[in-house]
Amino acid sequence: MTVPVIRAFVQQNPSVKITVLSRAFLKPLFSDLNNVTFYAADVGGKHKGFFGLYQLFKELKTLNFDAIADLHNVLRSKILRIFFKLSFTKIAFINKGRKEKRALTREKNKFFKQLKTTHERYADVFRNLGFGIDISNPEFPSKQLLSDKVLNITGKKNTKWIGIAPFAQYQSKMYPLDLMEQVIDKLNAKNYKILLFGGGKKEVEILDKIAIKFSNTINVAGKIKLTDELNLISNLDCMLSMDSGNAHFAAMLGVKTITIWGITHPFTGFAPYNQPFENAILPDLIKYPNIPCSIYGNKVCDGYEDVMRSISPEVVVCKIVNF
Repeated sequence: MTVPVIRAFVQQNPSVKITVLSRAFLKPLFSDLNNVTFYAADVGGKHKGFFGLYQLFKELKTLNFDAIADLHNVLRSKILRIFFKLSFTKIAFINKGRKEKRALTREKNKFFKQLKTTHERYADVFRNLGFGIDISNPEFPSKQLLSDKVLNITGKKNTKWIGIAPFAQYQSKMYPLDLMEQVIDKLNAKNYKILLFGGGKKEVEILDKIAIKFSNTINVAGKIKLTDELNLISNLDCMLSMDSGNAHFAAMLGVKTITIWGITHPFTGFAPYNQPFENAILPDLIKYPNIPCSIYGNKVCDGYEDVMRSISPEVVVCKIVNF
């Protein structure tokens, strides 16, 4: 979710150089951004723990930053902030809006309204450092050429490509797989090419079993690296995803993104970037008025385990077909 914000920032502040600090596997997300370099944090190795973070600080200090923008505001980044603050470096960090999020997710006296998006909260960090940034008129990268390796899996594009990413961190945010298979069956009958996305050995095995059932469906999970996966996503006509990472991958590339929501809700501020509210498919909020039960999907209200089943496959298919 930081990518479109950083893209807007460097476009509007071309004389400023950004160094993104994160885990190494995320480097491809930032590879096409001008004036942006990537620094890998080895939090499981040499940068592990307090002394590892101090080692990381000493490495970063040699890069002579004028300011630190903490877009994460968790324990590790807070410790790094302290080190930089003690060395008189200008600091700004994200306000996650925890108070209003608690009001939105509580069962009694729920304050049900759209909260500031996480993208705007990221932009506020740069504003607090004194920079101007407007994220309301985005420019997206162009569709990327696909490698021979990818084309050997997908074939050439001669129909609309629909990406489907059916998994999420928590079960409460996943559309039931039996219903998702009905969605795939209906899309398959319309001769769309359906590309399945996911990660992890267990997910790959499940997606392989689904793909083999349908003639126009291909599982790409576990078969290509992240760079190729992003290039492939940029060529999709539509991505269907849960409230999860693949939705953000597609949205940051300017791909139409349709999301299915369970016990979370777009009002929490985590909807994909620049996607209209009508692209979010929600459960029956009359039957389940306590949605959102939680921000991340880790807390389920009693009796809300099957909220996703209030969304019919026909509704999902209609949303995709009518995009």
